[in-house]
Amino acid sequence: MEDDCDIIIIGAGIAGTACALRCARADLSVLLLERAEIPGSKNLSGGRLYTHALAELLPQFHLTAPLERRITHESLSLLTPDGATTFSSLQPGGESWSVLRARFDPWLVAEAEKEGVECIPGATVDALYEENGRVCGVICGDDILRARYVVLAEGANSVLAERHGLVTRPAGEAMALGIKEVLSLETSAIEERFHLENNEGAALLFSGGICDDLPGGAFLYTNQQTLSLGIVCPLSSLTQSRVPASELLTRFKAHPAVRPLIKNTESLEYGAHLVPEGGLHSMPVQYAGNGWLLVGDALRSCVNTGISVRGMDMALTGAQAAAQTLISACQHREPQNLFALYHHNVERSLLWDVLQRYQHFATPWLVSGVACVNAGYFPRFMGSG
Repeated sequence: MEDDCDIIIIGAGIAGTACALRCARADLSVLLLERAEIPGSKNLSGGRLYTHALAELLPQFHLTAPLERRITHESLSLLTPDGATTFSSLQPGGESWSVLRARFDPWLVAEAEKEGVECIPGATVDALYEENGRVCGVICGDDILRARYVVLAEGANSVLAERHGLVTRPAGEAMALGIKEVLSLETSAIEERFHLENNEGAALLFSGGICDDLPGGAFLYTNQQTLSLGIVCPLSSLTQSRVPASELLTRFKAHPAVRPLIKNTESLEYGAHLVPEGGLHSMPVQYAGNGWLLVGDALRSCVNTGISVRGMDMALTGAQAAAQTLISACQHREPQNLFALYHHNVERSLLWDVLQRYQHFATPWLVSGVACVNAGYFPRFMGSG
């Protein structure tokens, strides 16, 4: 039976769409399936996008991309119950912008469609279609869609991959719960409050005992007319805590260092989702196989050092490695060892370089660092490296 297309990609997030775009650019036929009616509508946020990988994908992205503010101010605050010690910089490394995924994702899908990608929103994939141990399509209701390769870009909660035994469920300590909110605030108020001019933006990170000494971090990004606020706590810590997840963000917003920053705002969106933050050691042992591969959060390749969070740019970089793998595989008539080929391309990418660099970096030191601040030792600690 003939294939309906070369590549089927499940999930029109940043990684899935970028992979689709690159494959279509190489003259492969690509079907991009997205369960949401509008791509990005399920991605609550707020986020910071380092644009190096986007520039490689779309060199002229500045002309049309719905970017919010260019990050020119950043800070890290170590919180105590009633105060904070803050380290600020007016020279952030690397170009980065705040983005709202509800605006950014549809734009990226439109760019992929210009290259020939066929995106089908509102499509629910019920199962993977297999023949003789090989994944060769997907099942959507009563329909079977066949392809030479299937890419799973479902996100951190990769239900299909787990259901079909392609990966095991990640350990609790390798996953975190992100609780996010988007707050409205006039442009003039944002620029006055955060000391910004024109299209400048600020990225504020918080660490320490965010709520009842729970380890975790928090962030605040400025957009054009909104603020993106959120906290991220390890699942393993949340299960041991008596604090309901719904109360964590409320308590953080009431902190003396945070409350003045969000005064006179109105909540526009609120939600939570899983975040992979284990880095290199949390990636699946096998992230590609007979007819399939993982990309994006399904690959669990997000890096969270507590000082820097690298998610979207790592998704774009990983998508490039995935696309290179698929293009090469489709150029050969005989089936290849897809995992070996994919692993080779990942190892040659910036994604692998970042994962290797921070594989032994554990964020709990930031929590204990608060005690150093209280005791007056933190400046000496910072200078000891």
